[in-house]
Amino acid sequence: MMRALFVGGTVDNSELDMEIQGAQPPMHYPENSGGGRPRYRLHHFGVRDGEVAYAVYRAPEMDEAEAERIAGERDYPRRFNATPTPVMS
Repeated sequence: MMRALFVGGTVDNSELDMEIQGAQPPMHYPENSGGGRPRYRLHHFGVRDGEVAYAVYRAPEMDEAEAERIAGERDYPRRFNATPTPVMS
């Protein structure tokens, strides 16, 4: 189980528990909306003891620099005692 954290948009600063399969969280949340709406994009994730502890998703209208600034202020790596990991495209 990992914690999904949201930056920007209508669910800014919201959190939810997610089950993941594989070494990396899904690139988008929701994974498959089918509604044609923009989805939150994976910004980075944190690994603790070889497992994903958290994943930060940024709002579709938010640029990388702003998401990085906000995630830095919220200090997720310290909170989850995890190493931030960049997203592999």
